[in-house]
Amino acid sequence: MAANKSQFDSQMNDPHNRRRFLSGAGLGLGSIALSSMLADEQRANAAGLHLPDDRPHFAPKAKNVIWLFMRGGVSHMESFDPKPMLNKFAGKSIDETPYANVSDPELLKRVRVVVVNDANGQQRKQLYPLQVGYKAYGQSGIEVSDWFPHIGSCIDDIAVVRSMWTTDDNHGAQVQFHSGRHMLDPRVPTIGAWINYGLGTLNQNLPQFISMGPRFFDRRDGHYLGPAYDAVELKVDPSNPLDYASPQRAVTPTEQQMGFDLVSQLNRLSDSRYPRDGAMEARTKSYELAFRMQTAVPDVIRFDHETQATKNLYGLDQPETRAFGEQLLAARRFSEQGVRFIQIMHGGGAAGAWDQHSNLKAKHSQLSMQVDRPIAGLLKDLKQRGMLDETLVVFATEFGRTPGSQGSDGRDHHPYGFSVWLAGGGIKGGVAHGATDEIGFHATENPHYVTDIHATIMHQLGLDSHRMEVAGHKRLEQDFGHVIHDILA
Repeated sequence: MAANKSQFDSQMNDPHNRRRFLSGAGLGLGSIALSSMLADEQRANAAGLHLPDDRPHFAPKAKNVIWLFMRGGVSHMESFDPKPMLNKFAGKSIDETPYANVSDPELLKRVRVVVVNDANGQQRKQLYPLQVGYKAYGQSGIEVSDWFPHIGSCIDDIAVVRSMWTTDDNHGAQVQFHSGRHMLDPRVPTIGAWINYGLGTLNQNLPQFISMGPRFFDRRDGHYLGPAYDAVELKVDPSNPLDYASPQRAVTPTEQQMGFDLVSQLNRLSDSRYPRDGAMEARTKSYELAFRMQTAVPDVIRFDHETQATKNLYGLDQPETRAFGEQLLAARRFSEQGVRFIQIMHGGGAAGAWDQHSNLKAKHSQLSMQVDRPIAGLLKDLKQRGMLDETLVVFATEFGRTPGSQGSDGRDHHPYGFSVWLAGGGIKGGVAHGATDEIGFHATENPHYVTDIHATIMHQLGLDSHRMEVAGHKRLEQDFGHVIHDILA
């Protein structure tokens, strides 16, 4: 026994052996987390990456973010920026209207591909009428499409930014909206990764950055920050919410706990007899988080204790709204438990379901039905629980749609002007900020590049985007963005 113990001590005195033992001790997600943590340490040491001290730069107005992204390109004119002039000039070319020269030369220079003419040089110039009505909502009187009546009922809690622009006219703009960089540029961290990097945890049992729904193109977030800052992808399924959440082989919770107890005893022995190994300590903490997640994550997405009224608020009582409603109810519960950034993608397919080059009326109508009631339910639920003041909800999409037609009944991609909105977390409600021209062609008043949304979110969380840099990785001025102060309460 003494000889065996001496041999064990000798082996454990070698940090490589201790690391090998801990990697072997991992089960399921734990082993994945440990391996990832070791890679992160090595990468961070090599790059000279210094983590922040987990404190905001100034007093925050919000604690967390629920990020709703409609993949494919929601038509701004048939959602949150109605344009009745399209009905007046329908069928005419832009050159036959008073808006022939509304183009912003500076904006056009920045957009890499101009999207005015199609293959025959004509159809996109034929103005296409609005495919749905609209009306003014709330005390603010902001006009919202009839496809979003439930969100319209919440408009006095919402700030609509109607003057967004981006530089990619294809669906790589989804990457650009999240990172600030064009799809053809080198990959950089996304807004969720920066927030995960800049702020400390609010819950030791849950990941700080969660993603639900379909992702294509770039499915990573951390990039040069490292995989520790990637989103943890989840499904609203308590029996199997995330990949690798179950042990790789059959093991009972008691057996798994025994393994943790053994590792803990060995760590205490190592602490007392040998110099502390920082790498081993960090990796052990990562393993323990993975173990806690195996229980904590399924508990959050189990809705047994939610009232039927709450479930109905999110649309869980209707087949059209149930899937998205479950994700939003889960988002509220994760937010309640302190998860910093909850990212929810809507719209399947590589391009995204909102990409209506044809049959726009039928498809946008169907998709808006899936999200309108659940999103309004989320806003109302957060507000009645007193959570909206500290939870920032963002509704975004990669670009808008053209005011002209594509084919007979669709609209093409449109990066020159489109809409997003924000609510809660210190955002001023009942505000329509910025504007496009009368046919929705170009952002003409207070234009905002996509990273202005990032800067605004960070500001509300107490972070100065200009101070979010990492040694050896220079950010461009456009990466930082500018806070949209006009929409802050």
